[in-house]
Amino acid sequence: MKLARTLRLDVSDDNVFENPAPSGEWAISGGFEFSNWTEANLKGKAKQAFSNGWYSIESGGRASFVGVCDITEPELEQLRQTLARTFVECYGAPNIDAAYPVACEEIDQMRGMCEDFEDNTLLMVSRALTELGVEETYRSRAPQDASLEAFAVHGSVE
Repeated sequence: MKLARTLRLDVSDDNVFENPAPSGEWAISGGFEFSNWTEANLKGKAKQAFSNGWYSIESGGRASFVGVCDITEPELEQLRQTLARTFVECYGAPNIDAAYPVACEEIDQMRGMCEDFEDNTLLMVSRALTELGVEETYRSRAPQDASLEAFAVHGSVE
């Protein structure tokens, strides 16, 4: 199974995102955060998060780049639980039972996208606000000589 981890290729995320994600956290698109946004919301660092920020499940931060890598089933289940709790605590879901299937769907969408790429493929997201809502597009860069492990730690650092 594959998912993506946030990457910090330089310090630019510190300058453009209100809450930059640390390198190595598991990521999804996170477009759900912008579902009710209008042009009035697209200002400053919030606009940057909207325009091209991946969502880190662990910290809720944003990153410009993510890299595809393997994930284990226990890691995946922990992420489902974490995202479901976030939906309850931060986004108004009524309870974990209601939030869990939505968290699974968000993560599965990202897993499905990552399965199409080799390990260490770099992914970027772009969003636009349209009359029909938020439109997301994705770009990828094939892996180079350096592996993702040079940028992101897999598993616990404790």
